Amino acid sequence: MKEELKLVLSRFWPVLLLVIGVPLLSFGIWTLFPSKNLEVLVIDKTVPFSNYREHAGIIWALNHDKFTPSSGEMYSVDKDYLGFFPSGKEDLGTKLDFSEKTPAQIKEEVKKKDVIFFADTYGVFENDFKKQKDFRAGKKIYGGLNQSDIEIIRAAKEEGKVLIAEFNSMASPTTDFLRSEFENQMGIKWTGWIGRHFDEMDTIVDAEIPKWLIQQYKQNGRSWNFSGPGLVFVKDTGEIEVFNFGKDFESKTPTIRTQKVNKHGYKLPQVVPYPDWFDVVLIERDYQVISYYDIGPTNEGLQRLRSMGLPRFFPAAIYREINGGKQYYFSGDFSDMENNLGSPYYAGLPYLWRGFYVVADHTNRQSFFWNYYQPLISQIFEDVHRSKK
Repeated sequence: MKEELKLVLSRFWPVLLLVIGVPLLSFGIWTLFPSKNLEVLVIDKTVPFSNYREHAGIIWALNHDKFTPSSGEMYSVDKDYLGFFPSGKEDLGTKLDFSEKTPAQIKEEVKKKDVIFFADTYGVFENDFKKQKDFRAGKKIYGGLNQSDIEIIRAAKEEGKVLIAEFNSMASPTTDFLRSEFENQMGIKWTGWIGRHFDEMDTIVDAEIPKWLIQQYKQNGRSWNFSGPGLVFVKDTGEIEVFNFGKDFESKTPTIRTQKVNKHGYKLPQVVPYPDWFDVVLIERDYQVISYYDIGPTNEGLQRLRSMGLPRFFPAAIYREINGGKQYYFSGDFSDMENNLGSPYYAGLPYLWRGFYVVADHTNRQSFFWNYYQPLISQIFEDVHRSKK
């Protein structure tokens, strides 16, 4: 029996080494790296359920690179943020933000931080908890920018902190007044347009096209008779424009393009497909463009963009230096990550996943995370940590 066991082990030891030895080595290497202090405040108001999909990727990146708060503990996805905290029961939860604090108190809180990260402010609505969802969001439970958020941004700007904001930090259900305040503090202007690519516009083939989008389009007396890939642009006034593949645009999906050699120093793929929601913003001249969107419009599509008041290219990731700090804006729902990313406590794991998830595969959300988003925010966090030293 012993001889048979030895024979089996001799044949399968390479597999055992791969399955057990490599992960143990990777974990061991990760534990040897020293932790690095970085005080990060994450704000996520769109947390109806405990998957924390809008900020889980941010926390994963912090923990993988061993950035820790002053306590020395790893960041916790279910505790270390401001916003909505789900209770596990329908439409129940608690809200935690700075709305009860004075501007002076908010400024003191911001002084303690290195990075302020607005992951998502859309919020939580009644429809989130319905088994049979309709095209209306329903009554808002919590969400949108409030005045304390504006004070956070103002304080971060005055104190020379790094502030990062993403898509839907200023759109619905934020009021026009607070949106204007956000734009003034950030030095950007929303055109009112958001967009998204769909692989199939035929609702019989693709049931994931939002019902509210179809209903809103039909309100103007038009019929939804599209098929094949398409791009949908929605304006805050209710206007909807549908771009057809081959006629209005030629790229299979919108792409995010980053110059191979850029003065910003960010190491990112030159071209990454991005099929999710994005907004189109105008930026002040002191902003630097890290990456930009390209939908590959035809001549006819380019004319349609101009008639909508939109440029040929849209900013995707931008930043500017101000008062000794930086302000970043990501014009897309970059942080949204529905699937579990696994444990961050293994050295070299992002490189492994980049090998598995091909850059060109736009159908898998994790491909975008590993190839673009995680490298981007990790480089930003590392840059902030270096500047502290």
